[in-house]
Amino acid sequence: MYSHFFKRFLDIVLSLFAILILLLPFLIICLLIVIDDPGPVFFRQKRVGRKKNGKITYFSLCKFRTMKVSAPHDVPTHLLQNPDEYITRVGKFLRKTSLDELPQFWNVLKGDMSLVGTRPPTV
Repeated sequence: MYSHFFKRFLDIVLSLFAILILLLPFLIICLLIVIDDPGPVFFRQKRVGRKKNGKITYFSLCKFRTMKVSAPHDVPTHLLQNPDEYITRVGKFLRKTSLDELPQFWNVLKGDMSLVGTRPPTV
């Protein structure tokens, strides 16, 4: 019980701290995404969550959008014929530096994920 409480407490404190520290870079990235390819700033993906009451739950994982709005939906990048034509210039940089993953601190703060642990699988 104490280990679960301590882990969740650390998740809340560290993710809240990260969100506050990264607020300005978040805003700059959002602006760059909209300038490069107008449309939504975030990409949401359904992921498998924890078991609650014996049932599997799902949650919406949040990332910065790295692909064009015209890209095919529900097709992984590695399965596209020419994936480079769908990735934006800003998206290429965000993926290379893993900055597209930063909005996941919000998922940690909400309790969908933890800072330490396995990555939730896609649905």
